[in-house]
Order: sequence, then structure tokens, then C-alpha cells
Amino acid sequence: MRKAFFLAAAFIACLAFNAQAQLLYRISGNGLESPSYIVGTYHLAPASFADSIPGMNEAIENTQQVCGELDMMDAFKPENAARMMQAQMLPEGVTLSSLLTAEERTRLNALLLEVIGTNLDDEAYAAQVEHVNPVTLSTTLSLAAYIKKAESFNPMELLDNYFQTLALQNGKSVKGFETVDFQMDVLYGSELPKQVEDLMCLVDHFEESAQLVDRITSAYFSQNFQQLEAILEEEMEGPCAASPEEEAALLDNRNHNWIKMMPDMMAEKPTLFAVGAGHLCGEQGVLKLLQGLGYTVEGMK
Repeated sequence: MRKAFFLAAAFIACLAFNAQAQLLYRISGNGLESPSYIVGTYHLAPASFADSIPGMNEAIENTQQVCGELDMMDAFKPENAARMMQAQMLPEGVTLSSLLTAEERTRLNALLLEVIGTNLDDEAYAAQVEHVNPVTLSTTLSLAAYIKKAESFNPMELLDNYFQTLALQNGKSVKGFETVDFQMDVLYGSELPKQVEDLMCLVDHFEESAQLVDRITSAYFSQNFQQLEAILEEEMEGPCAASPEEEAALLDNRNHNWIKMMPDMMAEKPTLFAVGAGHLCGEQGVLKLLQGLGYTVEGMK
């Protein structure tokens, strides 16, 4: 289920880096002529939230390029958008109902009716959903529950895209740590039986999962990292907790890949890195790894 939260943007719970944890950090020392910066984003936060992050204007003005988890312009290319859409579909000849028992389909239908307002018994809706893989449906359910409660949600004006869009508008370069292919494998690469297991766990624990999203959202917007730490620890003990291998694939392994790329980027140009806040924290988080390389990492006040 953690993969669904990542896709639905609830996968950003963060361990506190220190007692004065922030969302934005300055990276200096270790031979850098000018500092770079790294900001922890939340995939459901609106672009306007950037104005609430202390030191954000300084970071934007003092950097010459932006690097995100993915170069969004690359993701928006028609051929890549089509491939990502294809990655969300089931193999030819397989349907969602064929993967579920009759009893599982009944449980799923009940939740779909509650959250979406229709279900697989509706032929028109079934025609859209029967060929979607379970992890994509998990994402749809989680996101739909969030949007119901959100005062406003515009997928075209989110914090993740904001920094790259602003950089391009100001003639700055944009880079991504990962390729579209890599992210497709991380997000959609699990075997179908595991996807079904995660989907049904979400179905059976949907209310507590929705409450978890609400709590993470509230903690992020209030920049309360101690609360985020407590939520993450609670979730790791929950009924739908990710396995250590899944946690490593979604967080630790990617952090170590990124940390190999960051020194050259920062030496080339002062860079603003914008990645999910969950990647910043903990002993295997990007901030600690940067310190291990000899950089000075300071939270912006």
C-alpha cells in the first residue's frame, strides 16, 4: 500500500533531521564556490505553498538550475506520457475482475461506490477500469478521497512542478535524477499478485488510510516534522506496512543513487534540488548522506 501512497502523494512522511527541522536546507562547504539548496516537497501541496517556506526566495534567486526526482518536461513528452499510461494498464487478456475472487470484487465494489460513486457493476465505468492495474486503482481511490476533502486541488499547479516551471521561465536549466523508465519500474513494477494484495489491504483499511493522509497533510503544511516522524513510525507498524525491500526501493536505494550525482551538479552550478520530503531525513536520507560527504547542511530560518 505504501506504493499507492507514494503515487497519491502521501508518501512523504519524514524523520526529524534535528530539533529545528525545516523544509529547506542550504548546502555549502566541501569545495563549493556557491551554496546549493534542497527543499522537501509534498506531492499534494499547491505551488503557492512555496511562499510559506522560510528562505525559499533566497534559494530560488541564488541558484542557476533546478533538479527534481524527474525532469517534468521529459515526463510530459507525448511518447513518455503514452508509455506511462501504458504502464498503468494490465497485460492484454487480463482484467481486474479476473484477478479478484468474487468476494474481493464485492468488497472493492462497495468501496468504489462509496468513494467514486459507481463501481464495476456499471458497464460504462467497468469499461474504463477493468484494464487498469491494481496499483493504479489504489492510487485513484486514495487521491479521490483526498480531493473530496480538499478545498481546492489543481493537478496543474502543484509544488513538485512549480520549481521546474519557474526555472524554465527564468532561463535556468532543469534536470532530473531519474528517467521515466526507472520511475515506471519503481511505481508499477511489482508482480500482479502483490498489487492485488496491496489493493485489498487498502480496501479493508481505507478509513484509517484516509485518516493517515489527512494527518500527513496537516503535519506537512504546519511543517511539524516531529509529528511526521510519529506518523511514519505508526504506519510502519500498521497492517499494510511496506516490506523492508519495498522501503529500500522507494527511499534508501534512490537516495544513494542521487547522492552520487549531486556533487557534480553542485560543482557545475548552484542548484536547487526539489524532492519528496521523505527522502531528506533519517540515517539513509539525503541530508545525512550529504554530511557524510563533508558538506555543511543547514536548515533555512
